[in-house]
Amino acid sequence: MNLTINQALQDKIEQQYQRSSDFALTKEQIREIIARRVAKEFKDGDVVTLGIGLPTAAADYVPEEKHVIFQSENGLLGIGKSQSGANPDPHIINAGGGLVEVQEGACFFDSATALTMMRGGHIDATVLGALQVDEEGSIASWMIPGKLIPGMGGSMDLVVGAKRVIVAMEHTSKGEKKILKKCTLPLTAYREVDLIITERCVFEVTPDGLILTEVNPHFTIDDIKASVTADFKVSENVKLMEI
Repeated sequence: MNLTINQALQDKIEQQYQRSSDFALTKEQIREIIARRVAKEFKDGDVVTLGIGLPTAAADYVPEEKHVIFQSENGLLGIGKSQSGANPDPHIINAGGGLVEVQEGACFFDSATALTMMRGGHIDATVLGALQVDEEGSIASWMIPGKLIPGMGGSMDLVVGAKRVIVAMEHTSKGEKKILKKCTLPLTAYREVDLIITERCVFEVTPDGLILTEVNPHFTIDDIKASVTADFKVSENVKLMEI
């Protein structure tokens, strides 16, 4: 890693923020930081499929002026934000069972059609959670040792069918590192991930390995290095995440 860039960024952090040794984020803060950052990746006109769990929250942070078409593998094209209000419609849900609004022009169809969209290269980007990601861009997202194994679901279709694969996940799980030199769990896909977004940082996955492009201002590059086993380089244009 470039130690000069490391120190320059750290000096910038110290100028703008008072770091605390007992700093900690709540689950809600982690979810919001990641979802907000993911939403910045979408462009006007993109067709995007969000995986279940944390990734679905990204739809809530897309600016009103940006037109992103969200697709769900349970058969809905044109998902809006999460439903709010006293009388939500229980019949309109995303793939994870969350209550969602629909955008003007939305349509409903069967799961076979949804999977055809996913497998046929019609999805511009997909956002998925993960148990592990490694420095080659391989992803493990479906099997937890000792737990009931529900199967991969639509992840196996999305990682090979979508034009861009974004992993949105907590940086660690109960102290265990999740960004690794090599995944140790059974893979969902081999070398298909393009971008990794956590509450602590953003990594681009390139043919030459991971490139650190953004860091949460409450963490240093040394913090990131200590919380992964993957090797990575620091971008010459590395910047602070907006949180």
